[in-house]
Amino acid sequence: MGESHRVVHWIRRLSEIALIGWLALLLLIDVAVAMGLHTWPVWPNLLCGTVGVLAVLWRRTRLVSGFRAFLALSFCVTLVIQVTGGDGRPGFAEIGALLVLTVSGLRSIEPVRRAALFSLAAMVVLEFSAWRLRLAPQIVATAFALFVPWAFAAGAGAYLRFQLERRREAVAAVRRSERLELARELHDLVAHHITGIVVQAQAARVVAEQKPDAVAPALDAIAGAGVDALTSMRRLVSVLRAEDEAARSPGSTLRDMRLLVERFSAGGPTVAFDIGAGIDDGTLPPEVLTTLHRVLQESLTNVRRHAPDAGWVEADLRPVGVPPGTVVLRVRNYGSASDGRFSRLGGGFGLVGMAERVEALGGRLTAGPTPEGAWEVVAECPLERPAAAGGRRDPFPG
Repeated sequence: MGESHRVVHWIRRLSEIALIGWLALLLLIDVAVAMGLHTWPVWPNLLCGTVGVLAVLWRRTRLVSGFRAFLALSFCVTLVIQVTGGDGRPGFAEIGALLVLTVSGLRSIEPVRRAALFSLAAMVVLEFSAWRLRLAPQIVATAFALFVPWAFAAGAGAYLRFQLERRREAVAAVRRSERLELARELHDLVAHHITGIVVQAQAARVVAEQKPDAVAPALDAIAGAGVDALTSMRRLVSVLRAEDEAARSPGSTLRDMRLLVERFSAGGPTVAFDIGAGIDDGTLPPEVLTTLHRVLQESLTNVRRHAPDAGWVEADLRPVGVPPGTVVLRVRNYGSASDGRFSRLGGGFGLVGMAERVEALGGRLTAGPTPEGAWEVVAECPLERPAAAGGRRDPFPG
């Protein structure tokens, strides 16, 4: 885990500790006031406040069940006070816990209708708790005073939910765009293999008429071209090809990657690009080359956009295994590692699309800070999958 991730992790933990500490302090105030004034019993505020603190503490794993239990308890306590003719008031810790759970519920509970129902139930319970008081003017004033913070909490939760939905829609749009681009590239990558199959089949027919014994090698070549075509189709995403013929990105050769690096170095930080021994255009399948080119392009674009003062950039393409079963592209920039650009789960949408492409090939893409103070993007793409039964390799069986 990088330094930036550790900082974010500790900030979240400290904020959680501060929230629970604040609610615990409110609970102590509730108990102290009730014991000092001797005008109402201590147990309602102590019970509801304690359960409220626990519900907030467990909201990340048991939000719905904790919210439901807390609402039921608060409602029943008010009802018991009303039936027995007792006196009391809603506790500060109880109110604070209900407000926190309202924000969390509106933000996280699925579906939205269910989240809205929990929010309305929280409002009803808050308003009903005002009836623990005995005088009508106090009930009305308390009910209004409780509605105002609930409205703010509901607004905050709705805003967070809106931002979360926008984020999800943007990620989905990026994924759809990349899948459509993959569908366009499917035509280009497979067309070559299909054309070869047709040409070789026609040649085999001519050979069969003249030299029947020489047909076997031609049939083997046709079978090999068919497996290669199937490989490309299955390694890409099985989506319908878009009707429009948009301009297709380059990246079908290693030379395209070198040209990309040279153009970037001419107008930005110097890039040291190293290609490991044993990697050439014949080693990498076309769909892997295209995906790695796009990852390199997106990584350099993010360096220019988010880290313009980076000292230099390192990029290397290495095989892994003997014989190579995976190829790894690593792009690393120094000098601006603290900008907090993006991560695998959030931030820039460009890498979301790149991850979609890499994962479509059965690989993995990660991005984040390194202990050395750099920002690193790593794409791992398998070259092939284990051979299927029958001797001929099948990258994606079934």
